[in-house]
Amino acid sequence: MTGSFGWRVTAVAAVLTIAGSLLPVDADEHEHTYADKEEVVLWMNTVGPYHNRQETYKYFSLPFCAGSKKTISHYHETLGEALQGVELEFSGLDIKFKDEVMQTTYCEIELDKPKRDAFVYAIKNHYWYQMYIDDLPIWGIVGEADENGEDHYLWTYKKLEIGFNGNRIVDVNLTSEGKVKLMPNTRIAMSYSVKWKKSDVKFEDRFDKYLDPSFFQHRIHWFSIFNSFMMVIFLVGLVSMILMRTLRKDYARYSKEEEMDDMDRDLGDEYGWKQVHGDVFRPSSHPLIFSSLIGSGCQIFSVSLIVIIVAMVEDLYTERGSMLSTAIFVYAATSPVNGYFGGSLYAKQGGRRWIKQMFIGAFMIPAMVCGTAFFINFIAIYYHASRAIPFGTMVGVDEEKIFPMFMEPAVIVCLGGILPFGSIFIEMYFIFTSFWAYKIYYVYGFMMLVLVILCIVTVCVTIVCTYFLLNAEDYRWQWTSFLSAASTAVYVYMYSFYYYFFKTKMYGLFQTAFYFGYMAVFSTALGIMCGAVGYMGTSAFVRKIYTNVKID
Repeated sequence: MTGSFGWRVTAVAAVLTIAGSLLPVDADEHEHTYADKEEVVLWMNTVGPYHNRQETYKYFSLPFCAGSKKTISHYHETLGEALQGVELEFSGLDIKFKDEVMQTTYCEIELDKPKRDAFVYAIKNHYWYQMYIDDLPIWGIVGEADENGEDHYLWTYKKLEIGFNGNRIVDVNLTSEGKVKLMPNTRIAMSYSVKWKKSDVKFEDRFDKYLDPSFFQHRIHWFSIFNSFMMVIFLVGLVSMILMRTLRKDYARYSKEEEMDDMDRDLGDEYGWKQVHGDVFRPSSHPLIFSSLIGSGCQIFSVSLIVIIVAMVEDLYTERGSMLSTAIFVYAATSPVNGYFGGSLYAKQGGRRWIKQMFIGAFMIPAMVCGTAFFINFIAIYYHASRAIPFGTMVGVDEEKIFPMFMEPAVIVCLGGILPFGSIFIEMYFIFTSFWAYKIYYVYGFMMLVLVILCIVTVCVTIVCTYFLLNAEDYRWQWTSFLSAASTAVYVYMYSFYYYFFKTKMYGLFQTAFYFGYMAVFSTALGIMCGAVGYMGTSAFVRKIYTNVKID
């Protein structure tokens, strides 16, 4: 049932994508090949404050003027492009492949007081704008102020230099010139020029200039990966040594107790995890919610794994919205993973309301994402931001003395996420910077290694926590194993506060709500995934140790 629901969502997404791709455009942007003097479209995307990357508005929300050429409508070609607030509008500039244009005035702005005030506000807040030519992004600054901040100037001349290799565009550069002082009741002429130059850059490598190897492949990044691997090796070795040594002693003690008579056994100091063998396989409390969380976590892990593999094979960052579109498609396609793991666990725990479990498992993550997105969307609509999504689109050593206090499930849950967070927090910095700043993330091999490390550390930590919990004769291990692993998300969200206040210059209600809203979604999804991974590993451990226990 869950799988059929997923395939219906997949079909809808596929129809939207195919329908968008069939809509006509004049220039051959899909094949990225041009004949001489064929039209090349300059799309104007968004404008917004530099320090608030997500606070963007339509380019023509500022009183810019457009060229005289007939308007071409842009259609959202992917669902991800629409959800990311891409608002491409035709610039009206006449650009043809290999056809140079000398400085030409394409329009004039009648600068009255309201228009001047709009430009002055944009310059004071360091507004920048984004354009596209053949899917290559171009950035420019609206204007600048003098040293005293009293006079403000608008850049009026867009000087484009386009590199080509054969019949393909491989490079675009923008130089802003023509600084004009903003004075009310004046006319400002906007001009452009186009220069074409032959380039040796291969079409496959044309996005390399937007990447920042010195940032992502810095020695600190390599050192963090190496450090995490060392922690994994140490942790796995430590867990293996402690558990094998401790369990061997436990098995030896329990085997010796089997040979005692009833009187001696009653007088013996019998304690530990064996004493809860009759309770440890009881169904968890609230099995409906628990099984839905496990199923959702397994699905999120599958989506993460598949999307990272696809990103390693294909350069998803070269197409607008392709990463988000891929994630949505994969999430819909992996719905059977959610149904299988969540449904089978619910059945094993004696659940009978399987239809309700199916709906909760299917809609838990989408409801959380849509709920947060709706809240942020209302703020975006209030600010008239391009991020406002149309509602149509939305739809061993004396351990009994050391750990009594620490064997409380609440304490285990709080402490369980520290080591997993420690293994990923350096990578979180790079991921945050690529999403909230102006870096393009492309080192998906690193991301795959960190995902593997996170899973191993999470399983090891939850196994140790569960062993201590069972040794304290507390059989409530299901929720404890899930929540102790999921608590990693709490530390990630706490780190997001540090990143916001000390690593960015974001400000304003819109950007703050956008940042913390979507960081809450990201952290929750990460927590559910880690919780599911921790539970699955701990479940295998619990079943393994109790298979060797002789039960009277």
